[in-house]
Amino acid sequence: MSTAVDTSAAVPLPAEGDGTPLKKRLRRAERRRNLLFGALILPLALVVLVAFIWPIGSLLTIGVDNPEIHDNLPRTLAALEDWSGSAPPAEAAFRALADELAAAKGSPAIAAIAKRLNRENAGYRSLVMKTARKLPLDAAVPAREALVAIDAQWGELATWQAIHRAGGALTPFYLLAAIDRVIDADGNIVAAPEDERIYVDVLLRTFWMSLIVTACCLALGFPVAYLMASLSTRHSNMLMIFVLLPFWTSVLVRVAAWIVLLQNEGLVNRLLMWLGLTDSPLQLLFNRFGVYVAMVHILLPFMVLPLYSVMKGISPVYMRAALSLGCPPFRSFWKIYFPQTLPGIGAGGLLVFIMCMGYYITPALLGGPKEQMLSYFIAFYTNQTINWGMAAALSAVLLAATLLLYMVYARYLGPTRVKYMKAR
Repeated sequence: MSTAVDTSAAVPLPAEGDGTPLKKRLRRAERRRNLLFGALILPLALVVLVAFIWPIGSLLTIGVDNPEIHDNLPRTLAALEDWSGSAPPAEAAFRALADELAAAKGSPAIAAIAKRLNRENAGYRSLVMKTARKLPLDAAVPAREALVAIDAQWGELATWQAIHRAGGALTPFYLLAAIDRVIDADGNIVAAPEDERIYVDVLLRTFWMSLIVTACCLALGFPVAYLMASLSTRHSNMLMIFVLLPFWTSVLVRVAAWIVLLQNEGLVNRLLMWLGLTDSPLQLLFNRFGVYVAMVHILLPFMVLPLYSVMKGISPVYMRAALSLGCPPFRSFWKIYFPQTLPGIGAGGLLVFIMCMGYYITPALLGGPKEQMLSYFIAFYTNQTINWGMAAALSAVLLAATLLLYMVYARYLGPTRVKYMKAR
């Protein structure tokens, strides 16, 4: 009777002259390779961090930053820390407010305080500036009495509730305003007044216009990409030149060219009247039609290129096999060829949709007030009213929408779709 003896544990791994086992040497080599790869991508990682991640992080921080009241009225906020909010605050809060407004008088701080409170309630800017002009108060007169004598609003609960509400170092005020929500006097998040609800409609309009432009680019770009993938290299390269030709012209120049073409006396209207299709010029500018035409023209190459790259890698053998087995041409295309183009459709659609959501110049020049997208309001708050908090909040909403769209793409059309399909 013989017994099997496991001798694998007794056999030592090959070692170097210093006696280091092979397994340990392999781990060292793996670490060196990882360090080498890390050193190679470090410059690119720094560029991405400095030029992309850090600016976005700073922008999102501005959207919740709230320094105006917190930094300029610290004593007032300290006096209101234990305030119940159901009755006017104590005399100490009135005195602290009067002293701090007097200290800020004539400096940028008073303007910042007035501007921030005015966002809580229209009219508080005038209240703060009028009060500051009559400060400092007489020390012998109670501050409550003196402030109420300047303006009766200082005796109202709503005024002090607004100061208390706006006094935090961070605030959801701008983010809530970007989705048409406000915080009421009881601290609850409620819908904004009817005449102030604009941003949700603008966001939906941005999504809808981006969807229409993406669908038009897909309808026009798919046949072009299919033709380029089916032709010989010489002819497909010639078509590629025409696809890339718009990149050689500035976007502003292309928009200006469409203004010339679509105006009432432009070439398009003249051609329509010459053909007898219309009796008078059509209004093709400063409406949604002009915006769609120009944006499709500008963004069409971004749809064609991903589609072409995917279609070029699809072997024609599949279609030939389907046709040879008796499958009709359209059914063969729909069942065999089209599913293989879905990654290109997803990539091109995602690229066009995201770029469309951030467009500003084309709707601003070719569209009317009802065609302005979310980027218009971001530019408005950045360049005209200098309301960085609101601009950052709207940018955060746009970024969140973009990330949500990317997750949908990755879930259904991206590289991870196979994993999800297997899991199902």
